[in-house]
Amino acid sequence: MEAGTDRIVALIVMLSMLVIGCTGVRPANIGVKDGKLAPCPSSPNCVSSQSSDKAHAIEPLLFTGTVAGAHAALRTVILSMKRSQIITDTDSYIHAEFTSAIFRFVDDVEFWFDENAKVINVRSASRIGNSDLGVNRERVEDIRAKWKASGR
Repeated sequence: MEAGTDRIVALIVMLSMLVIGCTGVRPANIGVKDGKLAPCPSSPNCVSSQSSDKAHAIEPLLFTGTVAGAHAALRTVILSMKRSQIITDTDSYIHAEFTSAIFRFVDDVEFWFDENAKVINVRSASRIGNSDLGVNRERVEDIRAKWKASGR
């Protein structure tokens, strides 16, 4: 092979490793424990409706009617979004993964349906890195807009 071809092959291999490596490992703290989603880390790449600090706080989604009806409607919203995949789906909880287009970064987004309060608590967090440039907050607000547009 020529030197130029070797460099191209090496670049492709390195980029492939970078892309594969950006997915990260699914966090062990996913899920609801004692009526709470996991708290956000100190890094700015997470938002949660159960957070009390302004940097991480975001409003929950509101719903009327039954949890089953809200659950079905939220599934539709999630699956309508690009590069989304539902990983865990129970009567009162959804864990979805959203993958970025270019570098394949994976964010974990969780929804816990609180029937008594008629809210859906939400947590959206990047798996790797420190800053997400506001992507998680923007995603939750996009979900909120689609949620409201669905008549919820």
